[in-house]
Amino acid sequence: MGSVLLNATKQQCGGMHYEKRIYLIMSSDEFSSFPDVRDGLTRKERIVLACIDQLQKERDGRNLPTETLYGRVVEYVDTSEEEFQNILQRISNMDHRR
Repeated sequence: MGSVLLNATKQQCGGMHYEKRIYLIMSSDEFSSFPDVRDGLTRKERIVLACIDQLQKERDGRNLPTETLYGRVVEYVDTSEEEFQNILQRISNMDHRR
């Protein structure tokens, strides 16, 4: 479990100073679905890209079957076939937006 600081305020009450902090408690799975601020990729998207790179190197740059890629990805992260397909679509659309 991790936490994110949502709000911090300094207050004074009867001559005493104190800081009030509000945290949002989240599991690591919930954190991994947040896009990284550096490149906008989620943890799963980053894993898919790393697996594509690794498999292409193993196959000397040749194309790889989607089933092979999916098999490699699920070794690292739990994902459904539908979510995997959505990630592939998002990744392929990223290059065209630039």
